[in-house]
Amino acid sequence: MPRIAYVNGRYVAHADAFVHIEDRGYQFADGVYEVCEVARGFIVDMPRHLGRLNRSLTELSIDWPVTRGVLPIIMREVVRRNHVTDGLVYLQVTRGVASRDFVFPAGTKPALVVTARKADPAAAEKKAESGIKVITVLENRWDRVDIKSVGLLPNVLAKQKAKEAGAQEAWFVDAEGIVKEGGSSNAWIITRDGVLVTRPAEHGILRGITRTTLFEVAAKLGLKIEERGFSVAEAKAAREVFISSATTIAMPIVAIDGAPVANGHPGSITLSLRHAFFDVAEKSPA
Repeated sequence: MPRIAYVNGRYVAHADAFVHIEDRGYQFADGVYEVCEVARGFIVDMPRHLGRLNRSLTELSIDWPVTRGVLPIIMREVVRRNHVTDGLVYLQVTRGVASRDFVFPAGTKPALVVTARKADPAAAEKKAESGIKVITVLENRWDRVDIKSVGLLPNVLAKQKAKEAGAQEAWFVDAEGIVKEGGSSNAWIITRDGVLVTRPAEHGILRGITRTTLFEVAAKLGLKIEERGFSVAEAKAAREVFISSATTIAMPIVAIDGAPVANGHPGSITLSLRHAFFDVAEKSPA
């Protein structure tokens, strides 16, 4: 079956899904996005994702492209038309189409694109069983990374550098050697005492939706969380290390910059968080 995309009011074949060359997302990265996991026929944590979308739009003074109640209907329809039971649904909102000028255009209708694609949960579990590797890169992004903007060139370059190094993720590290977050994930460590540590999300990182839900998962499992910064050195000496995102859930890290974490294998606490996640997360029928 051909893939189907939603583009500005129309469901079209993915191969025929186009936006105007003067869409401000293309010209200026003047837009935001969200990615929701689809698991076992449910869209995971959709209300939280739409809440964060609202915040991103508000911070950039972009109007909703459709009413907030209509967007979940569109997302479900795209998932249905693509026959996605396990995978993801992606949505992007830009300020819209206007003659190229830096200032906000008047009266421009925001543009909306929604796509969905399948994923193999067995392949994801196999990856979690072996864990992944990360490298560290110096922070070089703009200050407002709390906005889920489509301006992701530093992330692209960091993740390409990771791939070339045989790793699967890159961590941005500030000038003091403190880990901020990954190119497309939040960063966590587990101390020798079994305490989960992740950086506060008030400033300097994106407040991950999966990160937020993992707080509830940890509470259910009786695990303690500390919101504080941690250094690369502390991460390398940790009991366990993992990343979180809508596409990875809790994914074990087994090496940082080529140095093994603990015994170089995924840890039991990270895997317990991963396996308990679906039962705790909010599930909206797709």
